[in-house]
Amino acid sequence: MKVIGLLGGMSWESTLYYYQQLNREVRERLGGLHSAECVLRSVDFADIEELQASGSWDEAGKYLGQRARQLELAGADCVLICTNTMHRVYSAVQESVDIPVLHIADGTGDALERSGIDKVALLGTRYTMEQAFYRDRLTRRGFEVLVPEPEERARVHKIIYHELCLGQVLDSSRETYVRIIESLAERGAQAVILGCTEIGLLIDEHTSPLPVFDTTLIHAQSALDWALRT
Repeated sequence: MKVIGLLGGMSWESTLYYYQQLNREVRERLGGLHSAECVLRSVDFADIEELQASGSWDEAGKYLGQRARQLELAGADCVLICTNTMHRVYSAVQESVDIPVLHIADGTGDALERSGIDKVALLGTRYTMEQAFYRDRLTRRGFEVLVPEPEERARVHKIIYHELCLGQVLDSSRETYVRIIESLAERGAQAVILGCTEIGLLIDEHTSPLPVFDTTLIHAQSALDWALRT
């Protein structure tokens, strides 16, 4: 098994979910006492959030690139950026290391193709929903990507940063997300991408009005496919 490098802490709530899913998946695939070979470099999310809010993406790319290099020096054979939003600086991180950085949207695109989905809703931070770096990765593969209306995007973003990243999972916020997903379904979405690693704490296949593509789970599964195949 190759060693998976986890660039986490953005937030630590979702990094915990990554670690759990990697090990559960290894146990299911290999059985017995098997667990994932991995290295974790967890950052201070407050530093990242300040860079996001100020639009300092170049500095953020340098910051995460340095931490990814530390994972490589620690023995990682690949890197996972354990957050959708910070794939905004994916290229800078990949340029900082000599090992592959596995893009979170690629595995999601593969899963959508296998399911025959071509029109999909995207929920995430406002950076992920409004900037092109994530949506373009999918539209280049032929997917039509829908995002919520501006006021809905603001609510989705606020719930992520003010609740989910702090470990608060509220029924009222789940109801808000369900209503927003319903409105996206009315616009023709066939499924919804949980395009923020924390959203899986709030919405799953049992609570969503549309089929769910949980990027955290898919990213972890894709990484293990790579780690066990190469």
